[in-house]
Amino acid sequence: MNSDELGAWLAAVANPQRMRILAELSGGQKHVSDLARRVGMSRALLYMHLAKLEESGFVAGHHELSDDGKALKFFEVVPFRVTVTPALLARAVTQSAKDLEAEAQHPSNNTHEGK
Repeated sequence: MNSDELGAWLAAVANPQRMRILAELSGGQKHVSDLARRVGMSRALLYMHLAKLEESGFVAGHHELSDDGKALKFFEVVPFRVTVTPALLARAVTQSAKDLEAEAQHPSNNTHEGK
């Protein structure tokens, strides 16, 4: 993990709204509509935050069928521990430096045409 990846991972959990979501999910899985009511946000905004948390590995979502055949989306917390140490930061910075050096040696691998 380089420093950009570490920063993105920490930012995913550092957002106050996402902390509220994680706090609600710490009691067990919740259906999206129920979770939206509990944290006081629209489902659209909730889905945005859940996507960030899921991408970073803090939550997992799955579908279940209701008795009437509707697909319901549930989310739950994936057990995690966040421990930031000077050694972790040093490894992340070192990895970033290696990534930049490799990119400088092979610039053709980092083309962003059309963006």
